[in-house]
Amino acid sequence: MTTSPSSRHGLFREIIRLLRPLLWVMAPATVLGAVSGLATAWLLATVNNGLHAPEGLTTGLLLRFAGLCALSIGGDAVAGIGNSIVGQKVIATLRKDISARILRAPLALVEQRRNHRLLTVLTNDVDMVSAFTFSFSGYVIALAITIGGFAYLALLSPGVFFVSAAAIAIGVAINLYSKRGWLRDYEGVRNAQDDLQKQYRAITEGAKELRLNRERSEQVHAELLSGAANRIADLKIRAMRRFWSANAANAGLFFVVIGILLAAQRPMGLSATVVSGAVLVLLYVKGPIDQAVSALPALGQAQIAFRRIAALTADFSEPDSAPPAAGQAADEPMRTIELRAVRYAFPAEDGGTSFELGPIDLTLRAGEALFIVGDNGSGKTTLIKLLLGLYTPTSGAVLLNGQPLRDADLQAYRQRFSAVFADYYLFDDLLAADAHLVERARDYLRKLELGRRVQIRDGAFTTTDLSTGQRKRLALVHAYLEQRPIMMFDEWAADQDPAFRRVFYTELLPDLKRQGKTLIVISHDDRYFDAADRIVQLRDGKIVETPVAQYARA
Repeated sequence: MTTSPSSRHGLFREIIRLLRPLLWVMAPATVLGAVSGLATAWLLATVNNGLHAPEGLTTGLLLRFAGLCALSIGGDAVAGIGNSIVGQKVIATLRKDISARILRAPLALVEQRRNHRLLTVLTNDVDMVSAFTFSFSGYVIALAITIGGFAYLALLSPGVFFVSAAAIAIGVAINLYSKRGWLRDYEGVRNAQDDLQKQYRAITEGAKELRLNRERSEQVHAELLSGAANRIADLKIRAMRRFWSANAANAGLFFVVIGILLAAQRPMGLSATVVSGAVLVLLYVKGPIDQAVSALPALGQAQIAFRRIAALTADFSEPDSAPPAAGQAADEPMRTIELRAVRYAFPAEDGGTSFELGPIDLTLRAGEALFIVGDNGSGKTTLIKLLLGLYTPTSGAVLLNGQPLRDADLQAYRQRFSAVFADYYLFDDLLAADAHLVERARDYLRKLELGRRVQIRDGAFTTTDLSTGQRKRLALVHAYLEQRPIMMFDEWAADQDPAFRRVFYTELLPDLKRQGKTLIVISHDDRYFDAADRIVQLRDGKIVETPVAQYARA
C-alpha cells in the first residue's frame, strides 16, 4: 500500500506534536545514547591498539579503557531511562488525546467509525507505537556504534572502509526492497485485526445467542473469527519470510567482506593491526546492526499504527461544539425548543439508500410531556438525538426560546437534558459523592425498589449485575440525580414488568411533571398514552399525525 504525500505529512506532524513537549528528556537521552555507542566503538579501537602495542597495556591505556567502559555503560543506562520516560509519556498522551477527541467528536461520526475500529486504535495501535518508542534508544546506540566503528575502519584503511561500506549499502538496498513487500503484508494484518476485534465482540456480547444457535456459533468461530485469525497468521508468516530472507543476505555480506580481508591480507600487504581491527569491528557492529534490522518489523507496524492514529486524529480534529462555560447551561430557562424544517440524512453504506428524517416542524414547550410514537425504524431515536443536540441537522434549524442554536451554544444546550436511551450505558459510580447526593441516591434506590439489591459504597453502586429491567431503573437513578430540567426516556418501560410499567406512567412521570420537568418519552404503550400532554407520531421519517384528540386526557 502506498502512502500519499499528504498522509505522510500528517504522520510527520503527528509525531512532532507528540514529541515536542518531551524534547527536554529526549534530546539528552538521545545524545547520551549516541555517546554510549561512540564510546563502545572507541573501546574497540583501544582494545585493538592495546593488543598490538609494542609496550603492551600501559596505565594510560587501562585508564582510558575504564573511562570508556563507564561512559558506555552509564550513557546506555541514562539513555534507556530517558527513553522509557519518553515512551510512557507518549503512550499516555496518545491514550488521553484519542479519548478526548472521541468524546468531542460529533456523535454521528463516532457511530460511523464503529466501536470495534475505535477500540483497535486505542489498544492495538497504541501498543504498536509503545513497542517502537521503548526501543528507540537501542536504535540510537546501534547507529552510533556503527558510525564509530566505520570511522575507525576509515582510519585503519580507506580501502577496507569502502569495501565494507559498499557491502552495507547493498544490504540496505536489499532491506528497502524487502520492506515494501512486508509492509504491505502488515497493512493487511492491521485491516484483519479490525475484523478480529469485531468477532471478539460477537462471541462476548452475543454469548447467549450463540449458545442457542449452533449453526451461527460455528459460523462465527470456524469462518469469521478463525478466518481473521488465519489471515493474520498467514500475512505475518509471509512478512517474516520476506524479512528474514533479506536479513540472511545481509549477514552473508558481512562474512563475505571478512573472508575477502583474510584472503587478501598478504596480496594487499595489510598489516595484522588493520586486519584484526577490521575483523573486530565488523564482527562487533554486526550485533547492533542485526538488532536494529530485527526491529524493522516493529518499526513498520508502528508506522502503520501511527498512520491509523494520525488518520483518526484528522477525522476527529473538529469538535462538534465548543466546551460550555461554567454555569452556562442554566443561564436562561427553557420556554420552547423548536425544530424548524429540520432534515437529517444518514450517509449511504455499501451502495444502499440512506434513511432521511424530515422535514420536521415541531415545538417542545416547557413543562409538557411529549410522547413520540411510531413503528420501528420510523425515525424516533433520530428525532430525539436532534432535539437533544446530539445530531446536527442536514438542513433546517433548532431554536431555543425562539433563537437559532449556534455551535458555540451546543454544549451548554445539551446540559439541559438527562436521558435514558434504549441502548444506554450504565455507569457504576456517582458523578459527585457528597453526602447530600448519596442520600438522594439512596432515596431513589428505595423508590425504584432497588434498595435491597444495590448499596452505595465509596461513591459507587455496589453492583450493576442486575436484571435488564433493574439495570434500566438504575440508569433512571442517574438521570434523577443529574437534576436537569428536561428528561428523555427511550422505551424505558419496555423492559419493566407490568406492575412497574404502570408505576412509571402513573406515578413517576406525573411526579416529575409536578417538579416542573419537561418530558420526552418514546413509547409503544398505547394504554398509557393518556399520560401525555401531546403525542407525535412518525412514519418513514415524517410526522404524519398528532392524535391529541384521540389520546389526550379529558
